[in-house]
Amino acid sequence: QVQFVESGGGLVQAGGSLRLSCAASGTIFSDNAMGWYRQAPGLQRELVAWISIIGVRNYADSVKGRFTISINNAKNTVYLQMNSLKPEDTAVYYCNRLGPRPYAWGQGTQVTVSS
Repeated sequence: QVQFVESGGGLVQAGGSLRLSCAASGTIFSDNAMGWYRQAPGLQRELVAWISIIGVRNYADSVKGRFTISINNAKNTVYLQMNSLKPEDTAVYYCNRLGPRPYAWGQGTQVTVSS
């Protein structure tokens, strides 16, 4: 079973930046589109950025122009560069493959943006 370990979250002021990392326990990126998801308190988990097997990137409207997803296949790691952070970006961030059968979710990494 694939496992994910997310890291890089923290407390940052509005307008600041963070870079999240998600290390996968196996070589899965060549077979799976990957995404970054987030879940704020009381809300459902939402997909905010994803990258296809061939490297096409897409973003939710709420983060477009501010977030960038990337992959290092050699390190089995997917990244999320987050710039111009807003208080509404506060959430626990997770990575997983896209589709109806995600792998087991990792513990996530908390991002808190203060105003």
